[in-house]
Amino acid sequence: MAKAVCIISGGMDSALSAAIAKEEGYEIIALHFNYSQRTEKKELECFRKIARHLKALKTIELDLDFFKQIGASALIDKNIDVPTEGLKPGIPITYVPFRNGIFLSIAAAICEKEKAEAIFIGVVEEDSSGYPDCRESFIKRMEDAINEGTKPETRVSIKTPLVHLKKEDIVKEALKYKVPLEDTWSCYQNEDKACGVCDSCRLRLKGFRKAGEKDKIEYERYLN
Repeated sequence: MAKAVCIISGGMDSALSAAIAKEEGYEIIALHFNYSQRTEKKELECFRKIARHLKALKTIELDLDFFKQIGASALIDKNIDVPTEGLKPGIPITYVPFRNGIFLSIAAAICEKEKAEAIFIGVVEEDSSGYPDCRESFIKRMEDAINEGTKPETRVSIKTPLVHLKKEDIVKEALKYKVPLEDTWSCYQNEDKACGVCDSCRLRLKGFRKAGEKDKIEYERYLN
């Protein structure tokens, strides 16, 4: 059976992406990164639940402490406030410099070792926070670079099944694939109750609302 390295943050996008890989017949190598993000413990807890749910062939948890040294993001630097006033044009302060490029590079190394054929990553371009490393064009160029820089027999496809979906579609698809959304986490700043006001909470709640579904996780605030 073909193997796929699935980058799983603990959020609903990456959980759905991995569930799609499973449905397509891949054996799952579940990959998670701890990079000193504010909600590191909660995301790791959710990752482990998702990996168990998907009956992953193998789970890999990597610590990337150097992200903290780089900083430059509200997700990592606690001296920078997480925005709570809603999405604005441009690249937000929650963007972590080249995070997905680094994640994909490491996933490619694991693919080569494990002889996996694909990397699944839950990037969303259509209805996201405006991160440049979620663009389909960027992912395609990363795929080309990976195949140029690995052994001749290594051929890796980067799969982005959610890249053109809106959040409400992601909610609907996740329910269709029986993804345990109550075991996923999207909040940028809290690990107990989701704040409800950061960009990621707003996008998640909007997606559930437009899908006509109820989110089972707890929030401190619910915005109309």
